[in-house]
Amino acid sequence: MADTTAAIEEKLKDAHLPALLAALVHLTGETDWLQDAWKPTYNPLSRGDTGIPEAEQAKIRARAAQVIAAHLAGQAPAPVQPDVTTLRRQMDFVAGAAIPEGYVDFLLDELALAGTSSKDPQFEAPALKAAARKLKVLVVGAGMSGLLTGIRLKQAGVAFEIVDKNPDVGGTWFENTYPGCRVDNSNHMYSYSFEPNHAWPQHFSPQPELLKYFQGVAAKHDLKKHIRFETLVEQVAWDDRAQLWRATLRRKDGKTETVEATAVVTAVGQLNRPRYPEIEGIGTFEGPAFHSAEWRHDVELKGKRVAVIGTGASAYQFVPEIAPEVAQLTVFQRSPPWGLPVPHYHEDVPEGMKWTLEHVPLYDKWYRFWLFWMTTEGFLPMVKSDPSWNGSPDAVGPENAMLREMATQSLKAQVADRPDLAAKVIPAYPIGGKRSVLDNGVWLAALKRDNVELVTHKVTRITPNGVQTADGRTHEVDVLIYGTGFQAANFLSFLKIKGRGGRDLHETWGGDARAYLGMTHPGFPNLFTIYGPNTNIVVNGSIIFFSECSVRYIVGALKLLAETGAVAMEPKQAVYDDFNTRVDQANAGWAWGSPNVSSWYKNDFGRVSQNWPFGLIDYWRATLKPEPGDFELELAVEPVG
Repeated sequence: MADTTAAIEEKLKDAHLPALLAALVHLTGETDWLQDAWKPTYNPLSRGDTGIPEAEQAKIRARAAQVIAAHLAGQAPAPVQPDVTTLRRQMDFVAGAAIPEGYVDFLLDELALAGTSSKDPQFEAPALKAAARKLKVLVVGAGMSGLLTGIRLKQAGVAFEIVDKNPDVGGTWFENTYPGCRVDNSNHMYSYSFEPNHAWPQHFSPQPELLKYFQGVAAKHDLKKHIRFETLVEQVAWDDRAQLWRATLRRKDGKTETVEATAVVTAVGQLNRPRYPEIEGIGTFEGPAFHSAEWRHDVELKGKRVAVIGTGASAYQFVPEIAPEVAQLTVFQRSPPWGLPVPHYHEDVPEGMKWTLEHVPLYDKWYRFWLFWMTTEGFLPMVKSDPSWNGSPDAVGPENAMLREMATQSLKAQVADRPDLAAKVIPAYPIGGKRSVLDNGVWLAALKRDNVELVTHKVTRITPNGVQTADGRTHEVDVLIYGTGFQAANFLSFLKIKGRGGRDLHETWGGDARAYLGMTHPGFPNLFTIYGPNTNIVVNGSIIFFSECSVRYIVGALKLLAETGAVAMEPKQAVYDDFNTRVDQANAGWAWGSPNVSSWYKNDFGRVSQNWPFGLIDYWRATLKPEPGDFELELAVEPVG
């Protein structure tokens, strides 16, 4: 039964009106939807506040409901594609301000209103199709980036095989199953740009929903027939004579096999190998002890005394979940995280919003555009170091100090009834120096419980029955949980990689991983790393955007091989060195590069080996396609005799 106009009007109360108005331009061909009286004035501290007066909102919904009802009844013409001038107006309107001209092509590509973008493989020419069929790519990992690589290679007509150690797809969303695990990037942006999900149950959905999404994408694109599960890639070695990679795979039954590939793509992420702290006595605890990334669902926590070591992003999520059921929870904190206020972090997506995403043409595109633009630079200006800053060392500039004050007031308000906690939960380092978390109040509410104690004394020893701290106290517990993060700087530590002449990648790095654009490495032809060194983002964008840009570049590299007849490519040493010099110089200019801050963004040398220090638009432009002049291209070796 078709919805009545009144029913549609009611559903639109949940819609983001600026995005709806932009979509209505397509539905009607009329631009008066973009009138000044309806232009949004956003309040950055109130997600739902567009600044449009309520009376005007009612007018919008009433008029829009009539148009949408006619469309759904088949009584309206097909949506139109406005000219560039109108699209520019729509973009400025939804953004609430004029978008700088330099961003327009980037944002139009991301909008992909026609259903295509620069990220689609371009292998249409018959000669390219023929060349593509001669290629074979080995993809390591069937998580978000590995599946994406498989989809694009399949579209390009390039043969590929994905190998994953797990029994199913999903990567981090398969492995991390701790209570409260969820994404900290809005789901309508944390999804493939070409595979929207209009049924996300929450704005930041929990792990089972993320896993279901990636499983669904794998099924839709029929990827599982290309995947070897429960198989470990132990080594990949470049054969100089044959000009290809040989990979040693170890199956679940222990048997090994060698496969050959033109190129190898690692898609294993940075946050997938648990890190345990270096504490005396670790391993001596006689009760159950485990890392949050390897959650023991067979361990009953109800009524138990539980210790949690670490207060990073994972602990921030699971501590509020387990606190109500345990007898006593002792949380050991080295340094507190910055919690940025996001009141809707656990909120459901309203049914009216889901309906609008599904039924109003191009509304989903404009809603995603709004989310994307609001986080394109995000808080970047507020975590930029000001060389002239002579204020407190707990900030790196005036804007950073302002953001710090806002976040501090939010935290203080939550512990106004517990002044003993205030000094423990407000960080002494600048915002942006370490990974920030999203705060809707549940973390501090958990710490305020009568059965929860926050301990800030240094942990000195793990004992058979508990945890000892620097004040000499021993905290006796029944269960020990490590929320101590991942070996982020130890890139590809599980995989032995041998390049030209047997050169070892890990020996080449010497503990200081680097790559050109995070992806390619001199001396290691046709080796590509996704989410490699210096491609992590801190306060802006979505990592899926970065992966889509990386895969576009990798498919472009394979296209370059096909076009030139080359069989191997690797970045020139000078190009690689210049890029990494620029990255290091730029990283020093952000809060996370401050010499007074230690975090997992930095490796053992104190170098920021994780983070991308430029804007999203810079990575988008740098990865549009490989520049042939950046690479050494090698032709096939003619057989002797």
